[in-house]
Amino acid sequence: MQVRALPYLLLAPAAVFLVIFFLYPAVDVAIQAFTSDGEWTWANFDQMVSHWKFNTALRNTLLLALIVVPLQLALSLFMATMVTKMKRGRDLILYIWTIPLGISDLAAGIIWLAILEQNGFLNSALYGLGVIDSPATYLSYQNPFVLLIAVAIAEIWRSTAIVLVILVAGMGLIPKEYYEAAEVFGAGPWKRFVKITLPMMRPSLQTALILRTILAFEVFAVVIALAGVQMPILMGEVYEWEFRLRESGVAAAYALVILGISIAFTIFFLWVLRTPKEARV
Repeated sequence: MQVRALPYLLLAPAAVFLVIFFLYPAVDVAIQAFTSDGEWTWANFDQMVSHWKFNTALRNTLLLALIVVPLQLALSLFMATMVTKMKRGRDLILYIWTIPLGISDLAAGIIWLAILEQNGFLNSALYGLGVIDSPATYLSYQNPFVLLIAVAIAEIWRSTAIVLVILVAGMGLIPKEYYEAAEVFGAGPWKRFVKITLPMMRPSLQTALILRTILAFEVFAVVIALAGVQMPILMGEVYEWEFRLRESGVAAAYALVILGISIAFTIFFLWVLRTPKEARV
């Protein structure tokens, strides 16, 4: 009887943690979003959708995720392949590449602000080299596309290491015999990558994409540091409505929108990258 109960006892702390710190807050937020003055209503969602910033914030958030996540995945696959093939200095290179993991979102935003602002390092370097005659203004509301690219670059620099660590671990689990057999039969590096590496890394790719996409929809501090209020995003609107406008119901509605988008993408990745039945052990 004790042996049967052991798995449940081991899972109990994690289950309690999820109930207290995830399920209960999620239910509380949902109640706030769907109630007003003690009555069930759609008023908070109506106010959210009718606000002029909603469509812009939704578009910016989705566009940022569509730029950042695929580029991070491609870059991480390239970096993970390089690290896996290295015989010397592998740990040092991996350590250097994962340094941004120890930097907070806000600190990363401030670093790139120091680089990209009008009197920043980039303008100073270009002016010193004679490339430009006067400092250029990159972080301006007049250049929304440049502003978006600046935030994307900062996000790629800051959080690519998250995907990299997951993919390096996944590549390390692929048996070397598969590559040796493919090489014997004449498969080149690209074919081995497509036919062996990518299929064998489905679970790792699934985890990395789900985690990184969810975090992409929650980006906040980097945007605030680089763009301020010039670039509305969903998480920024949550902060705006909760702490500045004091409308907790509308803020909760925004939070549910972010949660809904995250769940939709999670289901999509679980379906697209599911392991075929014939490959399951």
